[in-house]
Amino acid sequence: MDESLYLRLADETFERIQAALEPLDPDLVDFEFSHDVLQIVFADGARCVINTQRPARQLWLAWDRRAWHFDWDESKGQWLDDKGQGVELLSKVREIVKEKAGAEIAL
Repeated sequence: MDESLYLRLADETFERIQAALEPLDPDLVDFEFSHDVLQIVFADGARCVINTQRPARQLWLAWDRRAWHFDWDESKGQWLDDKGQGVELLSKVREIVKEKAGAEIAL
């Protein structure tokens, strides 16, 4: 994938996540976006971090001492983990927000 397509897909993904988080009570879940890094901040200070990894053309997610690397799967139109375990980025974000804040988000 060329860099312009990668950046467009990454930007669309960040915008989609932010739009889903925007309606939530910021005392429960807030977010900060800067320089291709999206931090989802929970009431207790815990953070879920999603960032670009341009050389690899991946999105990375870090949460609770774990990390996932996601590649764009053109045939499915999804960011899928590079370990082939079937983890999809937006589903993982939805799961984390539900688990940590008890909030459902539509992604």
